[in-house]
Amino acid sequence: MDLLLGILIFSFIIHAFAIVPFVNFLYHLKFFKNKTAISKDKIDEASVHIRSKSRTPEGGGLLIIVITSLIFAFALPLLRSLGFEITHVYPINDEINIIFFTFISFGLLGLYDDIVKFFELDREEGYTGLKTRYKLLIQVALGLIIGAMMYLNLGIDIIHIPFFGVIHFGLWFIPLAAFLVVTFANSVNITDGMDGLASGLLMISLFGFLLLSTSILDTPLSIFIALWLGGLIAFLYFNVFPARLFLGDVGALAFGAAFATVGLLTGKVIALLIIGLPFLVDGLSSALQIFWVKILHRRLLPIAPLHYLLLKIGWTEPKIVQRAWLVGIMLVIFGIWLAII
Repeated sequence: MDLLLGILIFSFIIHAFAIVPFVNFLYHLKFFKNKTAISKDKIDEASVHIRSKSRTPEGGGLLIIVITSLIFAFALPLLRSLGFEITHVYPINDEINIIFFTFISFGLLGLYDDIVKFFELDREEGYTGLKTRYKLLIQVALGLIIGAMMYLNLGIDIIHIPFFGVIHFGLWFIPLAAFLVVTFANSVNITDGMDGLASGLLMISLFGFLLLSTSILDTPLSIFIALWLGGLIAFLYFNVFPARLFLGDVGALAFGAAFATVGLLTGKVIALLIIGLPFLVDGLSSALQIFWVKILHRRLLPIAPLHYLLLKIGWTEPKIVQRAWLVGIMLVIFGIWLAII
């Protein structure tokens, strides 16, 4: 654990030095939310809130993806050459490939969407970026590839249910893994709607998975989480209220998908669902609202997702975020307890 904490601190320092010029560059580029995608006729809480953030740049997730990936590429060989013991649960190269395929592929998908919106490339779609159905199809395809890699290369096809034991899914593990990866990718993206909400919850959740990864002696996974955490903490300094930087789709999609992959690799899917519950609840509230409107032609909730509903009933943004963090802390404790019993 002392090595991992040192890696986390090192990652934080590198990200902290890099993020200030990166933020200044994004402000110079004016890489803001696309104002033309925000209707001037709307006066609901969500639209007012989005307009208030229209001069804050997106794309912070890109910096974390790049630096985390580069440090990892140098750190693991360096640790081996220095004589540190590298233990792993799965074939190490296959495991690393899965981690970074998830991290980078979903990041590229989100980056494409951010760029399309920023440069207003999709005029027929009202500057809203990649069409939702195409984005979802690509996500499902990537999720199935990740699930297949886990099943075929790592031999994972089980889920441990606390108090009940292990369930073997066989080939059905592939669509299950894809479903979890896509669900968390979109849920984190939806949750990333308030200053410090998604990034703070991710930071809290990843500390839980850092403990779980060390308990199964999976060094590559632990190093990845530690590096990712260092970057998130540096980013969170600029993302808490009032935010000077947002993750953007590039960060939210990549981090959500990687979060689900970490949970699957630790073999603690139930812990993943418990620890990631704030993301799932926020994402589900948005999905149900869309379903109700499209199918039943009426709203289920006055406004969605959940964090905007809380804003509507009078909670301030910092209050929503801070209480979400407290809920996240208790869910991490509960999830770890379930994972180790």
